[in-house]
Amino acid sequence: MSNQQLKEVGLKVTLPRLKILSILENADQKHLSAEDVYKLLLEAGEDVGLATVYRVLTQFESAGLVHRHNFEDGHAVFELSGDTHHDHMVCVDSGEVVEFVSKAIEELQIEIAEKHGFELIDHNLVLYVKKK
Repeated sequence: MSNQQLKEVGLKVTLPRLKILSILENADQKHLSAEDVYKLLLEAGEDVGLATVYRVLTQFESAGLVHRHNFEDGHAVFELSGDTHHDHMVCVDSGEVVEFVSKAIEELQIEIAEKHGFELIDHNLVLYVKKK
């Protein structure tokens, strides 16, 4: 994401925002808590406080740059907003988050909403799973 994209969503380009954005874009994990982002910043030798990380992530969420997910334990994680919709599976033992797309599930949700006289606007599907 560029400086211009930050400006386009109404955010000033600041060093903490750029550093946090870089962490989100380059991390091995796609779903990071504010604490995860903070730890990665510390490991990189960056001087950004935890309160700043929380504030910037909230600003990014309001601007539509990230999505916040509150999985089973109520612990919020953030992922960069993408072009394609996907759903999640969360392993209840390890906390691993797996993204997936299922055309059949998407079609079934639309069908169910229509059957009850509604139009599906949006949804969030999270499956809680265990390894066999």
